[in-house]
Amino acid sequence: MTAMTELQMGLIGLGALAVVGVLAYNKWQESRHRKIAERMTGGRHADVLLGEAARESARDAVPDAAARDNDRVDAARAAAPYRELDLPGGAPQIHARVGGQRVEPVLRVGTLGGEPKESASGTERRVGEPASPAAGVSRPVAEHVRVERAVSDAPAETGSANGAKEAGFPFHLLSPQIDYIASFEAIRPASAQQILESQQDFLARVRKPIHWLGYSEQSQEWQPIICDGQSEYRLFCVALQLVDRSGLLREGDLSVFHLAMQDLAEELMAVVDLPTRDHVLETAAHLDRFSAGVDIQIGLNVVSQGQTFAGTKLRALAEAAGMSFDNEGHFVRRDDEGKVLYRLVNEAETGFAADTIKTLSTHGVTFLLDVPRVAHGDRVFNQMLDLARRFAEALHGVLVDDNRRPLSEGELEPIRRQIGEYQAAMASRNLPAGGHLAHRLFS
Repeated sequence: MTAMTELQMGLIGLGALAVVGVLAYNKWQESRHRKIAERMTGGRHADVLLGEAARESARDAVPDAAARDNDRVDAARAAAPYRELDLPGGAPQIHARVGGQRVEPVLRVGTLGGEPKESASGTERRVGEPASPAAGVSRPVAEHVRVERAVSDAPAETGSANGAKEAGFPFHLLSPQIDYIASFEAIRPASAQQILESQQDFLARVRKPIHWLGYSEQSQEWQPIICDGQSEYRLFCVALQLVDRSGLLREGDLSVFHLAMQDLAEELMAVVDLPTRDHVLETAAHLDRFSAGVDIQIGLNVVSQGQTFAGTKLRALAEAAGMSFDNEGHFVRRDDEGKVLYRLVNEAETGFAADTIKTLSTHGVTFLLDVPRVAHGDRVFNQMLDLARRFAEALHGVLVDDNRRPLSEGELEPIRRQIGEYQAAMASRNLPAGGHLAHRLFS
């Protein structure tokens, strides 16, 4: 009897050890899989503990915070003062809104008609808005803050794209300088439709442009992701643009994007490389200041000397010079790649259109050059100037300054120099004027 009792006790002890061993093994496996899951989803282990309802509440809370943040920014923007931007050598000054929507300075070498808009500290002109002939101020040099100060404010590059290392990163299409980039590597290829529609509703609340690129295994190159029903990607990037001409990225939008990218990785079973958000808004602020410092348009005006310019005559001259209608009521001159070099706009509010050009007449037109969006700006400026002079001759008009005085070469030469300075500053930031990144940044 005693022997049986000892045997039973031994069996019980072995069973207890086996149970402890199984529990310990399960605990180790659980810990191991948790670490793998955290790497796959960017370390968001806390979300695993949330129920589905709680998770949805967390998603909804971010847009609400974003809306409050956007409201605060809008209020601050409305109340933002204007500052005076100095130029070296006693050149004229302009006024630009601080902290608000960026309106690029316009050098109107010969501005026309209309009343100027009054700001808190001086006269503000909107892009393309003609100034009053009685303004009494000639602006023979480009209007903007010193380029060297803007360059000195340039931050170090931020962001990461390690998820795309295998295929090489498409720096000609995306850049950590102007984008907050999430790079993905999926376990198996995901369709373009899956990628684009996964977080569509959530990302619709973001106010800045979002760019989607995928690496094609067939062509072995990066390409924009579109819903064509065929394309699939294992490597892809999603980029949130930090700055455009409407201003800089807001904290609420960044939070929405960051959460959406983590959910996208989880849904598509992908590893995501998502940069830290610590300095993103600071980077955006630096970039916005730099962009404002080189963001100018140059206008050359041709005015009549009594008689009006007939629309049919303007069309004939424009088309003979290789210009065509755009969708905004302008004639545009494009390069071989279809990029706009400069525009011809009407002095009056009426735009140019094929169905009304026959009955149109005007007392003046303006040639506009958007400096950061054009490569070799000094060369394009000279081409635009030559065409403006030919228009003036053919129309029996005159090329004038703000006071409707004929322009001299001495007034034009400083513009050529400053175009070169602005575009050199952009090149030093690896944002060449007229390039793909510049077109996105100055849109």
